Amino acid sequence: MLEEARAFALAAHGDQRYGSRPYVVHLDAVAELLAPYGNEAQVIAYLHDVVEDTAVTEGEVRARFGAPIADCVALLTDAPGATRAERKAATYSRLARVNGEGELALLVKVADRLANVRACQRDDGQHGRRLREVYRDEYPAFRQAAYRPGLCEPFWAELDRLLAGAGSTPDAPASRAPA
Repeated sequence: MLEEARAFALAAHGDQRYGSRPYVVHLDAVAELLAPYGNEAQVIAYLHDVVEDTAVTEGEVRARFGAPIADCVALLTDAPGATRAERKAATYSRLARVNGEGELALLVKVADRLANVRACQRDDGQHGRRLREVYRDEYPAFRQAAYRPGLCEPFWAELDRLLAGAGSTPDAPASRAPA
């Protein structure tokens, strides 16, 4: 199913770009981070942006990949809103309530954010610096919503380091109140 998810996502994203690179660069980076967490996490990694950024519907993901995958993709799809701040606030509020099997979506969300921040670190241009500041500003609310003790601690440790001063550390976990 992993190759099917990758091919499906690549077809859906078409000629979309991730900065100056083909979108597959981002999808492969997220999936690679999730390799130690299993095939299902990697499948979700490839599909995490298809509903948000393409014409693919949640129903199509559900029909092709099943309910558990589609439920995670739905959790990872930004809530509607007029601005990024509104979309993220609504999305983080939803993520803050996730538990049980839904925590797989949180794992993918954190890997996605880590891949994004790493890409910003590699991009010395103004766009990369500006986007890194957006992630830094959002980090406290993001961490408060998505952090779960024991779930992908290495990802959180790297995000804490890369976005130093933006949020709590694993030694002082954020509360689970909605953002």
